[in-house]
Amino acid sequence: MVSMLRNQSLKNYNTFGLDVSAEYFMSFSNLEHLKELIAWQRDKGHQLLLLGGGSNILLKNNFSGLVLRNALKGIDLIDEDDDSYLVKVGAGEVWHEFVMKCVEKGWGGVENLSLIPGSVGAGPMQNIGAYGVELEQHFEQLEALHLATGEVHVFSHSDCQFGYRESVFKRKLKGEYCIISVTFKLLKKADFRIEYGAIKSELEKQDEPISMRSISNAVISIRRSKLPNPAEIGNSGSFFKNPIVDLQTYQKVKTAHPNIVAYASGEQMKLAAGWLIDQAGWKGHDRGGYGVHDKQALVLVNRGGATGQAIFDLSEDIIADVLARYGVNLEREVNVIS
Repeated sequence: MVSMLRNQSLKNYNTFGLDVSAEYFMSFSNLEHLKELIAWQRDKGHQLLLLGGGSNILLKNNFSGLVLRNALKGIDLIDEDDDSYLVKVGAGEVWHEFVMKCVEKGWGGVENLSLIPGSVGAGPMQNIGAYGVELEQHFEQLEALHLATGEVHVFSHSDCQFGYRESVFKRKLKGEYCIISVTFKLLKKADFRIEYGAIKSELEKQDEPISMRSISNAVISIRRSKLPNPAEIGNSGSFFKNPIVDLQTYQKVKTAHPNIVAYASGEQMKLAAGWLIDQAGWKGHDRGGYGVHDKQALVLVNRGGATGQAIFDLSEDIIADVLARYGVNLEREVNVIS
């Protein structure tokens, strides 16, 4: 018999700190328990929400159904060769703690992804990235439970169909799987990425040799200077994706706004969403308890008492304004749960 928590507050399980509740709630820390919970959910016909670190979701309302929190743990070196390590990680591990373990062990490649909030299992879903590195560059495979059949399937890199903050789990297979482990291919030989953002200047301040540790420390310092701590101010990090546009659209925007910040992305251009939002006057915007962060326009914040619907409405206003000003459509990076 499955026992459930009823009407459980999710305030401590989402980094926006939104005070919404789940009709049913349970954490799972092993595969058999997960299978049992999924079987119960299917039998009852309840809606299902899988929760990791709660750092990339916006809960608009109380959730009518079952919320399952992934607490699958483990960080295990399973193989190595002359150039790399294969490390298998439980999907419920905290991402930053995994990165710190890699730095400690000398497993290279993910140090630029330090201090990204959330769980390991959520990482491949949106192909997390920062400072010139994306998860897919060090991804080997993942295991996921097919919710309809209870079977465990293995997904290769190509199976995941990674894109910019995208994967097959956000599109074609959305809501069909629960990721249970992720295996990474990490480097034995240094391949440091310091050309992106302020990493190089931050390293110069530290006056230390370039290493996994110093790069990680630099990234942590930069992120802390720009982004609010969710433990102090509710937020989900970057709320919007950087829009990717064709060259014609880019030239049109650049002609009207010569100082636009943009980067080449194949044969297209990636526009800095933070610049667009900032130049439109939204940085620091306050609606009495929630608004836009005063240091980073990409970050929407809940200073206390906001509803998910109110934050969603604010994001709609920003999207509409940026579209009207620049002819560019912003997409949310955050997953909205109605």
